[in-house]
Amino acid sequence: MIRVMVKKIALGLFPIISWLPAYRFREWILSDIVSGINTGLVAVLQGLAFALLVNVPPSYGLYAAFFPNLVYFIFGTSRHISVGPFPVLSLMVGGAVTRLVPDDSAGNGTSTNISAINEERVMVAASVTFLSGVFQLLLGILQFGFIVIYLSQSLISGFTTAAAIHVLVSQLKFMLQLPVPGFNKPFGIVYSVFSQITKTNIADLVTSLVVLLIVFVVKEVNDRYKAKLPTPIPIELLMTVLAALISYFVNFEEKFNVAVVGKLEEGFQAPVAPDVGVFQKCIGDSISIAIVGFAVAFSVAKVYSIKHDYPVDSNQELIAFGLGNIVGGSFKGFASSTALSRSGVQESTGGKTQIAGIISAVIVLIVILAIGFLLAPLQKSVLASLALGNLKGMLMQFKEVGILWRKDKYDCVIWVVTFLAAIFLGLDIGLATAVAFQLLTVVIRSQFPSCTVLANVGRSNIYRNRKDYSDIYEPEGVKIFRCSSPIFFANIEFFREKLITAVGFSPLRVLRKRNKALRKIKKMLKKGELQVTPTLKEFVRINIDIYIAGAHEGFLDKLERCAFFDEEIKPSMFFLTIHDAVLHILLKKDIASSPKLKPAEEKGSSNDYIIIPSNGLRSRECTVRLPSPVAAPQL
Repeated sequence: MIRVMVKKIALGLFPIISWLPAYRFREWILSDIVSGINTGLVAVLQGLAFALLVNVPPSYGLYAAFFPNLVYFIFGTSRHISVGPFPVLSLMVGGAVTRLVPDDSAGNGTSTNISAINEERVMVAASVTFLSGVFQLLLGILQFGFIVIYLSQSLISGFTTAAAIHVLVSQLKFMLQLPVPGFNKPFGIVYSVFSQITKTNIADLVTSLVVLLIVFVVKEVNDRYKAKLPTPIPIELLMTVLAALISYFVNFEEKFNVAVVGKLEEGFQAPVAPDVGVFQKCIGDSISIAIVGFAVAFSVAKVYSIKHDYPVDSNQELIAFGLGNIVGGSFKGFASSTALSRSGVQESTGGKTQIAGIISAVIVLIVILAIGFLLAPLQKSVLASLALGNLKGMLMQFKEVGILWRKDKYDCVIWVVTFLAAIFLGLDIGLATAVAFQLLTVVIRSQFPSCTVLANVGRSNIYRNRKDYSDIYEPEGVKIFRCSSPIFFANIEFFREKLITAVGFSPLRVLRKRNKALRKIKKMLKKGELQVTPTLKEFVRINIDIYIAGAHEGFLDKLERCAFFDEEIKPSMFFLTIHDAVLHILLKKDIASSPKLKPAEEKGSSNDYIIIPSNGLRSRECTVRLPSPVAAPQL
């Protein structure tokens, strides 16, 4: 028994134990090698480019592309995502770096001061990354992987779109080569850029525009002809090599005074302990980075797991990314997740497993140890342009606003509020504001749910909103009322009002009219026989039968334990589906109208009905048979 438990824990904690022995070497190894090489080249360039977002030297982006990949190979459950720097996370880390180590602390700008500032910034980035990894690890151990459900797709889309705007604005200073200090809000950077626009380096500006144009065009070709191309055109690699060669032979640095990558540090530095002082100042940043990094990565992993039919474990993913960020932060890297474009390369070029991820890490390792010096003459404006080139997908999410408005206005509002909050309040506070607003919309949806009148579609057992279909069937005198939210204490009055509006009359008013017509109202009031109660019993007392549909055995048992039943509300009122309840009403109507089948009249019998399909405990729908003109008084 103990051995089985240990084996189960080991397989859960180390997924590599389960998938690596089953690796189909002959079938998959070539695809993984090709995919790993392509993904590794993209990872190198994105690591260098996204380091600019963190405001640290480019070489540290290579560490962020290397160490988390090794950790995820052992602990991760997705076979297709590429782990490493992600522009949104890089920008969030960069916000903390800029806040704690501002640009103006560089004093007179000497090389000694700049080197000291860079070292300080690297430690801040590493410490924030380490702390975010600790949060992710704790959430994974405590089985909090479900938190991703509180970040809806519309919230993530609005947030990443706003982050793309932040990235776009933050790269202007590199594209124009302006001495602009970092800001957590984009308008501060915009103001500083335009206040110094006359100092723009024309060579960097021209280079940036040319690179951006070529990258966007080729990426469009890749998207449009991806079914025909054996592999996407590696435009980032081609532009990097070409730009580095031109810069080296033309000597751009001396002739045009452009900013270049410079000498990259060779090899690895010894691991360092994080700065505890930074922990105290960046708890909020680290929590935001931990949640956003996990949410984005798990969303991408889920897409590929569905496409290729294998499971991913949200709690194990938290552990994998947590350990990856802890190790990466210890080696002076910055926060990692998965870049959508890089994961797309790994999957589209034939990657089958995380063997491709290890091969991509090997490519990064080769650059770190051996050939990094070849990138020294590369302009920083080229890296900035490559970073912007990867934002196309996120910027195109603006098109979702119109789609969301037609599908669900609440989701559309969440998108807009999230986008505006992240733009004006910054990414960290903006995310917290967006989550709070989304939870508020959940309360509003539950308390004021949408209500519709349904009809039978195509004479089948399907019931839909009568406004959406032309071929509908509504039995005479029958209305089907649907409430999209569970009924509970906060929305019962709203539900009652909408139901009465859909039915077309108030059962209390009908009851009073009937009692008045029979001249018994005074007598009943004196004897206490006439009562106004908060339940649906209001319909029962005017001879309208009530049925509840969608009730399974467990639901009935729960109602029995809650003492729901009495002399007027009985278990015989329950049906499995709406259609069963409707058929029962029609059959009862046929029997009542047939002289041969009509039973002896029972006390309290009626020809008027309400059906309340429970749909489990998630929604409520009511089918109401209106009183006939003879039975119901004029209101």
